[in-house]
Amino acid sequence: MDAQLLASYSSYTWRDTAVGLMDLDAFFASVEQLDHPEWRGRPVIVGSPTQRGVVSTASYEARTYGVHSAMPSVQATRLCPQAVWAKPRFDRYKDLSNRVMSIILDETPLVEQVSIDEAFFDVSPGKYSRESPVSICQRIQQRVSQLGITCSLGLGTGKTVAKIASEREKPRGLTVVLPGTEGAFLSPLPVRALSGIGSATEEALQSMHIRTLGQLARQDPRDMERRFGVAGPRMVMRAAGRERSKVRAAADHEDPKSVSNEHTFAQDLTTREELHAAIGHVSERVGARLRKKGLRGTQVTLKLKFDAIHTHTAQRQLTRATDNEHEFSPIAKELLDSLWTEGTPVRLVGVGVSGFDSAYEQLSLFDDSTNDNDNKQALAEVTDRLRARFGNDALTYGRDFRL
Repeated sequence: MDAQLLASYSSYTWRDTAVGLMDLDAFFASVEQLDHPEWRGRPVIVGSPTQRGVVSTASYEARTYGVHSAMPSVQATRLCPQAVWAKPRFDRYKDLSNRVMSIILDETPLVEQVSIDEAFFDVSPGKYSRESPVSICQRIQQRVSQLGITCSLGLGTGKTVAKIASEREKPRGLTVVLPGTEGAFLSPLPVRALSGIGSATEEALQSMHIRTLGQLARQDPRDMERRFGVAGPRMVMRAAGRERSKVRAAADHEDPKSVSNEHTFAQDLTTREELHAAIGHVSERVGARLRKKGLRGTQVTLKLKFDAIHTHTAQRQLTRATDNEHEFSPIAKELLDSLWTEGTPVRLVGVGVSGFDSAYEQLSLFDDSTNDNDNKQALAEVTDRLRARFGNDALTYGRDFRL
């Protein structure tokens, strides 16, 4: 945003909520260029250049060749053969991310980190500061740059506007959407600019001749609810810039909505035996995490990834809340046939358990499974104790030797 315009915005009397979104620019690649000065100005790709690899982050120099995150490494190498490939160093990235979050926490305790390189923050006047929200954002941006990396920021009256604004000018951008101008800012943008609208929803909206956020904002919420369920009216509200969800500090976060685990295999799995073994192995990790967190869920999800692009999931409601993989793993295996046909290569297998806030339990007057469930629970808990004491390799199941 123009420096003169930002200066005028700094003197603006902000009389509404002020929510910012800080997004670190090409974070992993920027850290690599920071630590390797000889790579500055050169295309850098963080990831593995192997046949099965995927791009984690690409520097802006690499992006000019069409390289982007989640792209198969083979394709990235073809587009930019001269790129420098860097192996991810997550400890280093986490350390620098923590320092950035501390900078924001110096300005407000209302910081909601949504990923290692992204965070919402509330700098509404009168809560923790009487200073201009624009001036605070400028100071955050300046202090982050002193660490040797850069960030882009969006500032508006809600998370939706702040998120979209942060993506308008990258890198090193600061886009401010003043209170009352949300509609004008959002109106010309394509519906895909709204987070949560994927390709399927975009196609459905286009079939209704809705292509911009302005057109979406003018829809009747009741009609949209009939078409899209409860998400319909919320899409209308967000497209109009009326979203006002609170920024939640870490201490205010609710319990997790799901506990999951997934594993990417070096060689594709192609047989039912291999997939059953994989589901059992991953379910075991989920069960251990559920028991550690003291959570029991009533819904199991199976996730299969066939290649870099195609991922499918299926869910099923359980008859009782559980934290025991011996109960939910067989259900996950039953879901396999709804996602997979014999012989199709599978790259990744994931299992998740959710529905922690539900007390739903289906009982039978003639239920003879109680003893069996107790035995399964005891087995799971004994396994946890053995591994906690002697290490994860202290006890293994036959399925583990097939992976």
